[in-house]
Amino acid sequence: MRDSRRPRSPQLIGELLPAFLERQGLAAKVEAASVIPEWEQLVGPAITAVATPVRVSDGALFVSVSTSPWMMELNLMKEELLRRLNAGKRAGRIDRIVFLMRGEG
Repeated sequence: MRDSRRPRSPQLIGELLPAFLERQGLAAKVEAASVIPEWEQLVGPAITAVATPVRVSDGALFVSVSTSPWMMELNLMKEELLRRLNAGKRAGRIDRIVFLMRGEG
């Protein structure tokens, strides 16, 4: 038996991927993970020089920090950093930031 549906023309993966991710329940996780490649743009070069995002898991962003004084400073800046990381996002928001001393991640 022949399939009576019309054959589909090829589509670009970029057009198909968002709907696929949404159907699989992965869209919010992918959006949350987008903070990693966007880190320097979101937090600036000074913070990027001392802190590196490692991973996103269950709404938490884990960040490796080079020194204890910077870890203390960044802890004081958590609310501002969360605001920057979540600006313009509806799904995939970061709920918390966990700072780790470099080498603990």
